[in-house]
Amino acid sequence: MGGDGIGPEVVAEGLKVIAAVGVEMDTVEYDLGGERYMRDGTILPDEIVEEWRGLDALYAGAVGSPGVPPGIIERGLLLKMRFDLDLFINLRPFATPNHNFVVIRENTEGTYAGEGGFLRKNTPEEVATQGSVNTRHGVERACRYAFELAMTRNKHVTLIHKTNVLTFSGDLWDRTFNEVAAEYPEVDTWYNHIDAACIYMVEGPERYDVIVTDNLFGDIITDLAGAISGGIGLAPTANLHPGKMSMFEPVHGSAPDIVGTGKANPIAAILSGAMMLDHLGAIEAADRIRAACAAPETLTGSTSEIGDAVVGRL
Repeated sequence: MGGDGIGPEVVAEGLKVIAAVGVEMDTVEYDLGGERYMRDGTILPDEIVEEWRGLDALYAGAVGSPGVPPGIIERGLLLKMRFDLDLFINLRPFATPNHNFVVIRENTEGTYAGEGGFLRKNTPEEVATQGSVNTRHGVERACRYAFELAMTRNKHVTLIHKTNVLTFSGDLWDRTFNEVAAEYPEVDTWYNHIDAACIYMVEGPERYDVIVTDNLFGDIITDLAGAISGGIGLAPTANLHPGKMSMFEPVHGSAPDIVGTGKANPIAAILSGAMMLDHLGAIEAADRIRAACAAPETLTGSTSEIGDAVVGRL
């Protein structure tokens, strides 16, 4: 799903690199996003969601177009995809010569679940509520995924929340995290309030290995993590349901102002493709792509030239 703006350009480079590393895939193309919505009102039909259940993975570019009201594509396409396919883990890795950590963001609950509403809308007495939906099931599976991942890394997990103020959702997260942690005695744990974590991440990101957090805090903290790791233009992401169809995409936006100029950096899309290969079991190929994308500041040129440079490194 190339999506909008520079999405098709960077996905094309990702597919080029995957082909060059020797992985053969059968692909189906989907025309979805802001441009499609403006053309005929289509966002994400239920029948396409059902088709996706029969695929192994979805490789996506950015979506979003000027002229589409905020929230239509975000809720109607991206969030619908995550909720309907139960893509409950949002996994974002951040690596530089100085730090290497991953953020596990619970991907289907929290404030993004859509609970809330208006009272006396468009009057001086208007009230808007936006609830945070957290279930033991959803929190536990995110925490357990984080601990399982930590067992393959440096055996350290940090929970990020705001338990001193969010005394209901925070309490559920804290209790569940600690109960899961008891099953992994060899893993060290740490807790940060979200505001403190923003300071620590800037001052000393090397202190982190695996972070687990809720949907909203994860959305915020991963943008900060991208900023200290070379920019969100280099950041890949995976929306996972382990063992089932999952979706892989760059974090950056559709950047309609640079479409066709060759200025889009495809590294985030290429690295998202590597994460897709991990999901598909082609671990060695994925590792080769990540190695070829090392020192991204040395990969310069147009969108296609950067893709060619990564292929050359392979």
